[in-house]
Amino acid sequence: MMAILLALLAIIMILGFPIAVALGLSTLLVLAPSGVPFTILPLLMFNSMENFIFLAMPLFMIAGEVMNRAGIAEDLIEFAAAVVGSIRGGLAMVNVGTAMVFAEISGSAVADVAALGSILIPQMEKRGYPRAFAAALTSSAASLAIIIPPSLPFILYGALAGVSVAKVFIAGIVPGLILGFTLMAFAYGFALRYGWPSEGPFQLKRLILATRRAVWALSLPVIILGGILGGVFTPTEAAAVALVAAMFIGLVITRKITLAGLPELVLVAFKRTSVVMLMVATSYAFGWYLSNEGIPQRLSGLVLGVSDSPHVVLFIINAVLILLGVFLHGVAIMVLTVPILLPLVTQLGVDPVHFGVIIGLNVALGQQTPPVASVLLTACAVSGCKVAEVMRYNWWFILALFIVLQVVTYVPWLSLALPRALA
Repeated sequence: MMAILLALLAIIMILGFPIAVALGLSTLLVLAPSGVPFTILPLLMFNSMENFIFLAMPLFMIAGEVMNRAGIAEDLIEFAAAVVGSIRGGLAMVNVGTAMVFAEISGSAVADVAALGSILIPQMEKRGYPRAFAAALTSSAASLAIIIPPSLPFILYGALAGVSVAKVFIAGIVPGLILGFTLMAFAYGFALRYGWPSEGPFQLKRLILATRRAVWALSLPVIILGGILGGVFTPTEAAAVALVAAMFIGLVITRKITLAGLPELVLVAFKRTSVVMLMVATSYAFGWYLSNEGIPQRLSGLVLGVSDSPHVVLFIINAVLILLGVFLHGVAIMVLTVPILLPLVTQLGVDPVHFGVIIGLNVALGQQTPPVASVLLTACAVSGCKVAEVMRYNWWFILALFIVLQVVTYVPWLSLALPRALA
């Protein structure tokens, strides 16, 4: 029956139906001959969305959209330039550094590449960087938003896996920093090879002035992470506080957001949230059928028949997730695989929080591998470059992502040390 279900799912997706519809429809079709009443499906779908943590998703989305339009990108770029611009290939370092800070505000890689790419890509081209390289670096750096909190995929993972979102947020901090510095190292290698310049010597006065300008933008990561790390509020409450702070900055400080424009921002965030929530609802029904048929247990037996080594099993899982990332969006990968894979990895002693970071890094990889590659395609649209031109450079940054994925997978301490220290 599992083969029939997967075949139906594949056929419906090939016919062009959205993944959420394909999940629900394939579940409905396999239930039809079983005699199970169809009324159970809407009940399952409704129950799946009765999770308070999901409220954080639209709140963070609105906050990120407000900050995107509040004109803070320029201030963050100047701050990053003052900090790392003196290194060879300084503007490339600024690109990654800005993405690391911006990731702590929006939680969305697509939002990051759209906001930062329109500013940084033309600037890098003026300084002698190939436009395709600038697009590739901006695209890969934007995927830091998947790992550095507040990550929207981490919120979804926490709800699907039944683990603390706060712990997954904290677990992503060190891997996110490692990934950011690894991308900088690869960019530095390009700068050495092609002789790209720094942005001038380090100046303390410039850093002080840039920090003053960016203080409001930098306050949001402090509020979000400081509040969660300090136990002041939950991730959902942090999202609400971040939204209030973003509104204040946009309406009062920069004054680039108007009350008349707020309904449009809310509508954009709600549309994105509704797409995710519909997928969550239908995937819950899909996962219920799999569990009812004992599919996860059979899969565990099949994989453990190959090897009972956690290292080998995690290698197989990463290979499968990377392959899925070529053809599916990150949310679809998570709702399809987490209910199936989580029982397997926990049986092998893998911490669910650590596994959440592994899933996040795989999603980040999938955002860069065509043909789906939502973030890469956005970077191409912003830059005006063809995918093939950008991929000429982006393969190197995909390699950086892959290396960090392997390190984080097999050194769980990198993900778990901080959550355990703060427990």
